[in-house]
Amino acid sequence: MKKILLSILSLCTLSAIGQSDNITTQLYDTYENYKESSIGKRRIKRTDIQPLIDKLATNDKFKVNTAGTSIGGRDLSLISIGTGDTNVFLWSQMHGNEPTATQAIFDILNFFDSADFKKEKEAILANLTVHFLPMLNPDGAELYQRRNLLGIDINRDALRLQSPESQTLKRVRDSLNADFGFNLHDQSTYYNAERTDKPATISYLAPAYNYEKDINETRGNAMKIIVFMNDILQKYAPGQVGRYNDDFEPRAFGDNIQKWGTSTILIESGGFPEDIEKQEIRKLNYTSILSAIYTIAQKSYESINIEEYEKIPENDRKLFDLKIVGANYELLGNTYTIDLGMNQIEVDYPDHNSFWYSSRILDQGDLSTYYGYETLDATGYTITQAKVYPKTLNTFSEVENLNFNDLLKQGYGYIRLSKFPAKHINSPFPVHLIGAKYIIPELNLMPGINPTFFLEKDGVIEYAVINGFLVDLKKSDIQVPNGMIFR
Repeated sequence: MKKILLSILSLCTLSAIGQSDNITTQLYDTYENYKESSIGKRRIKRTDIQPLIDKLATNDKFKVNTAGTSIGGRDLSLISIGTGDTNVFLWSQMHGNEPTATQAIFDILNFFDSADFKKEKEAILANLTVHFLPMLNPDGAELYQRRNLLGIDINRDALRLQSPESQTLKRVRDSLNADFGFNLHDQSTYYNAERTDKPATISYLAPAYNYEKDINETRGNAMKIIVFMNDILQKYAPGQVGRYNDDFEPRAFGDNIQKWGTSTILIESGGFPEDIEKQEIRKLNYTSILSAIYTIAQKSYESINIEEYEKIPENDRKLFDLKIVGANYELLGNTYTIDLGMNQIEVDYPDHNSFWYSSRILDQGDLSTYYGYETLDATGYTITQAKVYPKTLNTFSEVENLNFNDLLKQGYGYIRLSKFPAKHINSPFPVHLIGAKYIIPELNLMPGINPTFFLEKDGVIEYAVINGFLVDLKKSDIQVPNGMIFR
């Protein structure tokens, strides 16, 4: 009997999900029609979204109100659409350096402002009122940092409500008495779906509302929506969905908003191969969130089996940007076999509008339980020190005229300059630049150092690793965004 009941529940889940398959496909396929092109990079600021908000304020379809201000005096705007009795509340960028969903929100708003999907939009707007609070932490966004100007994590301020941003979020939630809440974040790109090499492109959580992790109707509905969204994402990012640990955090907003009676869905945008600016992930947010809003309006989520929630793989953190496996490494007269895991770490320029890379070795040894966005089997290859080019150059122009492919094939990873332009804080070339008196330390692989070395086999250099980026010297294309400067 139990098996029959589970089968019936699974069929109900498939039926509920199947009802929205068509609209989901259409949303994904037509996304470019609604993408807000003015905010195509991650480091967006309040000044970037203000013109979009101002435009919405003149549009009769939307209600736009200033819900509060940040510590730095920047407005926090609430944008609402619809006339239905069920309130759906979405807030984004509680952490200033987590902008993916903020971008997706403006794509969704463009969708609602369009003349397309008339039947589906009528169903949504007649049954729901949808409220958006994009960029809850505009001061953090200005500096591209997680915390607000007080230096606190807003997502750990649900009890004390010290910061005005926290107070605004609580006040809006309470005034709406929201039925559903979407807590929108970015997570590290180094999370993977448990025991797989797949990045956790999107991770979910229906937060617990008590230490016992009880499941009441409020939390159960959040789980059902997550099951629904996971099924959608499997079509476009198969195996790339994770689930957060649901230990209760009494200071967190998600846990408390769940406790206050709003079915709360945490969505974390992670990594996707070759998607540095997270624009494919933005598209997945747009498609899955809009589809979820539609299923809430239709109430088709109600028949979904929440037991499917636990089947989503847990989040793990075992991804590197580059993993090198089984290389020979000579140390003090002995040869060892070693794996290396490297991350290409972003460093903001002073204006926080763009970034450069200062990569690091994160781990080494036996990394057989870890994965890489890019992995090289270096069995039979020996790690060798990068050399300094024998001629000291005077200008960047002289460096630019070098043949970098030939240079790397000869094992040169450093160029000595007699002087540096003051404005440069990194090398714009696929080699490092060093000062006139700088001495290259002997290669001693260790977590924390900048990964720069070569891989040779039978006396021939075939690969270079420059600032954590792998160069296949059998090819002419060199994809190293920047080198370092060591003065």
